Amino acid sequence: MKPITHYWQNLNIVSVSLFPISLLFCFLVSIRRIFYRYGLFKSSTSSVPVIVVGNIYIGGNGKTPFVVWLVEQLKLAGYRPGVVSRGYGARKGSWPRQVNLKQEVLLFGDEPFLIHKSTQCPVIVDPIRSRAVEKMIQDTDCDVIISDDGLQHYAMSRFLEINVTDAMRLYGNKLCLPAGPLRERMSRLQSIDYIVYNVSRFQSETLTRRLSKKEFLMDYEASSLRPLSDKDRQSMTLLDFKGKIVHAVAGIGEPQHFFKLLEHHGLLVIEHPFTDHYEYHSSDLVFDEPHPIIMTEKDAVKCQSLVTQESMADSWYLPINAKVDSLLINKIVNQLQTYKTVS
Repeated sequence: MKPITHYWQNLNIVSVSLFPISLLFCFLVSIRRIFYRYGLFKSSTSSVPVIVVGNIYIGGNGKTPFVVWLVEQLKLAGYRPGVVSRGYGARKGSWPRQVNLKQEVLLFGDEPFLIHKSTQCPVIVDPIRSRAVEKMIQDTDCDVIISDDGLQHYAMSRFLEINVTDAMRLYGNKLCLPAGPLRERMSRLQSIDYIVYNVSRFQSETLTRRLSKKEFLMDYEASSLRPLSDKDRQSMTLLDFKGKIVHAVAGIGEPQHFFKLLEHHGLLVIEHPFTDHYEYHSSDLVFDEPHPIIMTEKDAVKCQSLVTQESMADSWYLPINAKVDSLLINKIVNQLQTYKTVS
């Protein structure tokens, strides 16, 4: 039986049959947003600007690389950014929690851990993001906060909203859950400040229409392959593996994107897809054929502690850097300066 996501890219008998439920879902989401807008539901206030990076399409769209890019660009502009996140996949317990690289990744979730590891900026996780924002303001000197996801978390006030969209899938059949992949109606995009399309070079399709002033493209740039366990071992490039068979491991929103990236660089890929935020075990990374293992950086933060067997010695991860038009960060910085003036 095919998963429901199979039917989300176009109109078909399954999506049409679920359309009445989708209408109810859209209605409830819209009513909830209206209640927050008119103060019937209370939204928190913040003394520093909050930039929400999310999407109306459920699942992975490339938010994490974009958040890392945004943090680094804000640092270059002289700001002290912090990041808040729900901490999807983190172990239950007391909240909020500030990410600490010396502690276990499962206390925080793979994406918050990776963001902190990549940027060294404060990252606080809490299912109630507005509470994470309060904690960030109390415990750090951050002057701008980025929310990794949380576009629909209206209890958290926000200064700017950015929607990240996969350019290959776009918005599927443009229907709300469960008939389609959308968390909110397409009309929600009209109120979002910026829309960023993930158009990685290894994708077979990209946008062909003219972009509006609030739309921007994001590309990926593959970095050097880094060893999963031996930190003293020399880094490799994808060119070093060209023409070689490799085990490709990806537990991300769209594993095929990672596999296509490796194939684009001439690697012969044996695919090992896992669900997003998958919690790995040593047995998941033991394969019959003794080929090198290459995984995403997001998977690596969870798998480094598992590399104890000789068969996994030839294991690597591939950092990905986002590339976005500099005009976007210029616009964001200009608006942040306006926020300072008003406040």
